[in-house]
Amino acid sequence: MHFAQFDTAAFLQDNWQKRPLLIRNPWADWHNPLEPDELAGLACEEPGVESRLITRRPDGLVLESGPFPEDRFSKPEAAPWTLLVQAVDHHVPEVAAMLGAFRFVPAWRIDDVMVSYATDGGGVGPHFDQYDVFLVQGLGQRRWRVGPCCDASTSLLPHEDLRLIADFAATDEWVLEPGDILYVPPGFAHDGVAIGDDCMTYSVGFRAPSRGDLVESWSAHLADTLPEDDRYTDADLAVQANPGEITAPALARLHAMVTDAMADRAAFARWFGAYNSLPKYAETDWRPEAPIGQAAVQALLAQRQPLNRNPASRFAFIRQAGDALCLFVDGQSFDCTGSVATVAEQVCASPSLTVDPALAASVPVARLIAALIDQGSLAFEEAA
Repeated sequence: MHFAQFDTAAFLQDNWQKRPLLIRNPWADWHNPLEPDELAGLACEEPGVESRLITRRPDGLVLESGPFPEDRFSKPEAAPWTLLVQAVDHHVPEVAAMLGAFRFVPAWRIDDVMVSYATDGGGVGPHFDQYDVFLVQGLGQRRWRVGPCCDASTSLLPHEDLRLIADFAATDEWVLEPGDILYVPPGFAHDGVAIGDDCMTYSVGFRAPSRGDLVESWSAHLADTLPEDDRYTDADLAVQANPGEITAPALARLHAMVTDAMADRAAFARWFGAYNSLPKYAETDWRPEAPIGQAAVQALLAQRQPLNRNPASRFAFIRQAGDALCLFVDGQSFDCTGSVATVAEQVCASPSLTVDPALAASVPVARLIAALIDQGSLAFEEAA
């Protein structure tokens, strides 16, 4: 799937992380990529699929968590309800194909595609998210109301499971038809309600690590790597007027011990690449029963056998000096140069690729691909 008419440069300049935007069907040929029954089937699978059911009762919204029994959706429910299933792109290739249209945002920012199905009047209530989201109307109609930007001081309704805005006041309102998209930046209040039955919405969400998460995770990683004997020293200690004082020179040394370690940009880059590439849902296991081996990889590359990425895997790279780069896949890092770096860039650029058969004789290329296959991040098409 791709856009036939959409000015991505203007969007990034005028709207991205700035203000909401209604985009009337920009697709070259929109078609709903998933049937409601298929979505319900995912929600009834093993716990590896995260799903929720929100029902609008007279006393408010009630949330249930999946997986659900197979007959849960065959029984008519009088009250309006909404089914939400996370990471559907990991299970349905047609849904994953939607992400190609949003690649004007760096891939490391993309989270997953959540899909919702709602009956008439169904919705999750007025709320705000801490991340960007494109709300693609797949089937039926939904009325969206958008309000002002919210923050930690925004009043919320008391609810055990949902963060609902207490005093929601809409500033804009639209009815979305199939193929229409509503972009909502972080923090903006929004509320979507299904008009009629068979309302499906695809939520393309983006990752936005918080400063607190970064500091906590980076410092924890550093703490694990620092030697135990790297300790505070003060060989120039002099007698103080008051022994109870923590002096400015002591504080300067202590502060430097922390900030100097935290300020290592190269170490931070390598850590963040691995940290950011950790899969959110690792249940889609593509690991082979036995290691594939370098010779088998070279033979399949020579035959121009396509490679596919595991849809649950995360791929990214950081450029280094010269032609070198560091490839990050599912929390693992791989130092690449020359033709290996070229292949690493290619595998990050597309969910599938065919490696130049001229590289089949390259042992380093074969070793990289074999390692990615053995860890379940990549697979030849015939074995996927």
